[in-house]
Amino acid sequence: MMKTAHKFLFFLAAFSCLFLVSRVEAEKTLPFSRQQVELSYAPLVKKSSPAVVNIFTRKVVKRRRMSTLFDDPFFRQFFGRMPGLGQSQKRIQNSLGSGVIVDADGLIVTNNHVIEGADEITVVLTDRREFDAEIVGTDERTDLALLRIRNEGDQLPFLRFRDSDELEVGDIVLAIGNPFGVGQTVTSGIVSALARTQAGVSDYASFIQTDAAINPGNSGGALIGMDGRLVGINTAIFSKSGGSLGIGFAIPSNMVRAVVAGTVKGGRLVRAWLGLSSQIVTSDIAVALNMSRPMGVMVKSLNPKSPAKKAGVKVGDIILRLDGKIINKPKELRYRIATLVIGESVKLTVLRNGREKVLNLRLMAPPEDPPKDIRTLTGDHPLSNVVVANMSPALADEIGLETFEEGIYVLSLEERGFASRLGLRIGDQIIEINSEAMESTIFLENFLKKRVDRWVIVIKREGKVLKFVVDR
Repeated sequence: MMKTAHKFLFFLAAFSCLFLVSRVEAEKTLPFSRQQVELSYAPLVKKSSPAVVNIFTRKVVKRRRMSTLFDDPFFRQFFGRMPGLGQSQKRIQNSLGSGVIVDADGLIVTNNHVIEGADEITVVLTDRREFDAEIVGTDERTDLALLRIRNEGDQLPFLRFRDSDELEVGDIVLAIGNPFGVGQTVTSGIVSALARTQAGVSDYASFIQTDAAINPGNSGGALIGMDGRLVGINTAIFSKSGGSLGIGFAIPSNMVRAVVAGTVKGGRLVRAWLGLSSQIVTSDIAVALNMSRPMGVMVKSLNPKSPAKKAGVKVGDIILRLDGKIINKPKELRYRIATLVIGESVKLTVLRNGREKVLNLRLMAPPEDPPKDIRTLTGDHPLSNVVVANMSPALADEIGLETFEEGIYVLSLEERGFASRLGLRIGDQIIEINSEAMESTIFLENFLKKRVDRWVIVIKREGKVLKFVVDR
């Protein structure tokens, strides 16, 4: 009898728990009043939208008219040169985008591709005020640009930054911008994914993916959270038709904030430097290292002057976390470093010989050592009109190289010049000429002044050594 009573009490308790759980779930999902049914984003939009602006740009482009029969020398004998035919025409190219005011003094963040090459930039606020904007700074590698407008009257509305690392997949977000030039538009959605690195829009890709409708013209607009703070800058869409397919990408606010801080203070953006190259940990590598699963990134090489080397990082280490943030791809590591401030100290967690080790890493700016000493080579030799520089960590960061060897690199050359026809390319490292090692750009320039009958030029390209021979 006692056993039966215990069973009855057990089933009663279980039924009560199920009833309470179902009631809690119902309280989470079902509205119980008209006020709850009529909940709206309107107050949030009313507060945030004045800080999102429309950006109109104008650019003068030249277009050559199509050649005609009258351009032929034979016909010119009879008709002369017809005015205007075959000459270049100037026309105005207009484009539009969006931007976000991020301080009361009129600093605006937008995408670099929105204002790239513009001769005039006009910013229009939601209250229809118009301002001429000046460019404070641009960063092609993150596709961000900073503008400034001058307002002599009241302070301008602006959005505050939110820590984008707080976002979780499933969070509700709003996208505000000017799609297709129809005027300011608000769309809602959720965070579909985080740390997307495949969008291919910038070098430091770690995008927020959202299904909030983003269309052409939304670029540079705001992605905001439910607290009304800026979590991202809308940048790109995945689309085969040009319209929204529910896959949009935004640059996280932590990256935006780092670009703003670095550009506004120093005039030129300088990022923190780690000084290593890495690769993803594959399943084969994980098995070889007796890891339970693939995770982290493996250190392939270290610059001997780098902060990573000074912190005690070794080639072969597996970087697992940076300041507690999990790292699984080289692009994630680059993104995390790019969002940090020079001079900060961070914790780097590595796996070495099967054990985790925490290293103290003090971030520094990439040094220009040796000085880049950019030179345009001139004279009667195969490298005439080639622009070269001494490679350094600072120059490598400036032009987007992750790995490099110290030496002389080709920065630019004439498209149809002799060096280009010879086979030289931008990014080639000039190792030696006529069996003489090239030590610096000034050494190279002086060496090329020699009168010789044959030039034997040795370069390195993507790890391969190539040789060019030129006879006079």
